[in-house]
Amino acid sequence: MDVERTRGRGGPGQGWRHGPPPWLRRWEGREGGEGGEGMEPRAVRWPWRSTVLVTAFVLVGSTFAAHVQEGERARLDLFARVLLVVAAGLLLWRQRHPVAVVFGTASAAALYLGAGYPYGPVFLAVAVACFTAVVAGHRQAAWAALGLLWAAHLLVAYWLYRWLPPAGDAPAPYEQEIVLAGWVVAIVAIAELARIRREQWARDRAERAQAARRRADEERLRIARELHDVLAHSLSVINVQSGVGLALLDSDPEQARTALTTIKSASKEALGEVRQVLDSLRTPGDAPRTPAPGLDRLPELVEQAARAGLTVDVAGRPPRLPPHTDLAAFRIVQEALTNVVRHSGSRHASVRLDQRGGTLRLRIDDDGPATGADAGGSGNGLAGMRERAAALGGTIEAGPRPDGGFHVLAVLPVRAGEGR
Repeated sequence: MDVERTRGRGGPGQGWRHGPPPWLRRWEGREGGEGGEGMEPRAVRWPWRSTVLVTAFVLVGSTFAAHVQEGERARLDLFARVLLVVAAGLLLWRQRHPVAVVFGTASAAALYLGAGYPYGPVFLAVAVACFTAVVAGHRQAAWAALGLLWAAHLLVAYWLYRWLPPAGDAPAPYEQEIVLAGWVVAIVAIAELARIRREQWARDRAERAQAARRRADEERLRIARELHDVLAHSLSVINVQSGVGLALLDSDPEQARTALTTIKSASKEALGEVRQVLDSLRTPGDAPRTPAPGLDRLPELVEQAARAGLTVDVAGRPPRLPPHTDLAAFRIVQEALTNVVRHSGSRHASVRLDQRGGTLRLRIDDDGPATGADAGGSGNGLAGMRERAAALGGTIEAGPRPDGGFHVLAVLPVRAGEGR
């Protein structure tokens, strides 16, 4: 899946088109290349650096807040600094135990506020812990921890303040509670946004991986069909001509020489087409070095069938077709004639081409009789023909004729305005 299609389907926006930024990948404990390709699980690192920075900021900021609120709140003592260090230091375990950390930081902050210490950046530790828990998927735990902290603050601010320090404290103004409520909502909103963005990116990465696997499967099937069609046709000709050569080696050396010449020609052509298929594997993304075969090579099929002892009558003129349709039509005719050589006692077959509007009809008939149970080619050959037709939105009908023999009818859609 390319970037443009991802953007058009409502996936991550412009800034997230190659996945979350590195700082958000670390919340997952995963990192990878551009676009999320090749990402491997990795051990979660201890966030020492960020924890130390948050702890230092909380301590310094709380000291500054204590000077600003001096006389209004209790002084910072050893217990207050211990609570600040605990609230910020718990963040070291936030990626391994996000639920325990979010409740731990909320509890430490509630004790800090309940003891009457100055308002300050102690809420930063709670915000970081809540963000981590939401992004990690523990939304209810994060909301519950914030709810407990807010409930504890309401109890202290409007009821327990009478018995808790500082002495002579009054109820908190309602404006302060509105600010605190806005702070809680902002934390939850930012964390939820990060979670949604990460989930969108994860779905996009999974879709890209699935699309890549689907393309690989389709390419593998295409190569398998190509190799089957090339080898089945050529090996059938080689098999028939080698039998002729062995039978006539003593009685008619000249006819045996002709059979060997046919074997050499068929094997050379098969090697060339197999080499072309293998070249497409060695140079992915490049154009083929030689054009894919099409119905313009139908006379070659007729000539090869004649060398194998099969007379083929062609009715209709090969039309101009899109490359994929042209290749599919050629392979269907090739496989049908191969099945006649291998499975039918007939020495005569007919190929009829008829293009009407946006549809091409190919009919291949022989007059039998069958020489085996799978006279129509009931194995991979017929399945390959059906796959080729289905890939283009067409159909294949195959079965015995009422008057003996076998027929194959392919109906392939032709897109107007597209040529080779």
